Amino acid sequence: MTQRSADLLEITPRIASTLARGGAVVALETTIVTHGMPFPQNVETALAVEALVRAGGAEPATIAIVDGHVRVGLEPGDIRALAGMRGVRKVSRADLPFTVATGATGATTVAATMICAALAGIGVFATGGIGGVHRGAETTLDISADLDELARTPVAVVCAGAKALLDLPKTLEVLETRGVPVICYRSDEFPAFWSRNSGLRAPLRLDSAADIAAAIRTQRALGYLSGTLIANPVDVADEIPAAEIGAQIERAVADANAAGILGKEVTPFLLDRLLELSGGRSLKTNIALIKSNARLAAAIAVELAASG
Repeated sequence: MTQRSADLLEITPRIASTLARGGAVVALETTIVTHGMPFPQNVETALAVEALVRAGGAEPATIAIVDGHVRVGLEPGDIRALAGMRGVRKVSRADLPFTVATGATGATTVAATMICAALAGIGVFATGGIGGVHRGAETTLDISADLDELARTPVAVVCAGAKALLDLPKTLEVLETRGVPVICYRSDEFPAFWSRNSGLRAPLRLDSAADIAAAIRTQRALGYLSGTLIANPVDVADEIPAAEIGAQIERAVADANAAGILGKEVTPFLLDRLLELSGGRSLKTNIALIKSNARLAAAIAVELAASG
């Protein structure tokens, strides 16, 4: 017998009831808990982000794969338990079916969170930064599944741009080729995660959550099956200037190459190395930008819910 996607989802009652009445819900990923941040900042940040989404009038739906079940809407105890587990898989599109079928536990990346959110009927997702085209991709072909997911899954992703350790010009080119609208919030430049500016012109600019929601509604009405990328620059007080973080990124990338780090392990290695090189500043900025993205995502979700 063929399984239905609904049979594989476990949507908590608070999320199910909010969705049933047409309320605002914001999806949240779990790789920040298991791979993106050290303890205890990982748990503290995940819980703080949920609180910010609620304060903004939306319901947070943190997503993970737990014992082969797609859990949509983790509770605080679940998040703490996930943070304490060893061997948690980092789940993207390619290994999501395997993780579910084998009864494993995994934390969802941007791509996997988008897939699960769409299955649950959630249209807005807040994260830190998306993956993209890695440096040297012309040789390695290392391109994040996040970009193709944005092209095929109708979920609006609020982020602080793509991580600055990537090839940002090529990342924007791929998004354009895939037909993904890239909306920069209150900025004429595409943000570079830890920095507000990348030197790259914003493909599109909108200055309010209401206008962004209107663009998303129009995209859906036109029958687009792609997502929308909303790039929200980190606040001025929290950013690391591009010149400063750029030198640290170059050092971290060189260290990764020397160590032979490849595939999914590249980003966690680079984030850990940048944490060391920046004296902890990169983590503080990471936490600040995720919180800012959660606020904006909640505002967009509320606007979308209000319009039906």
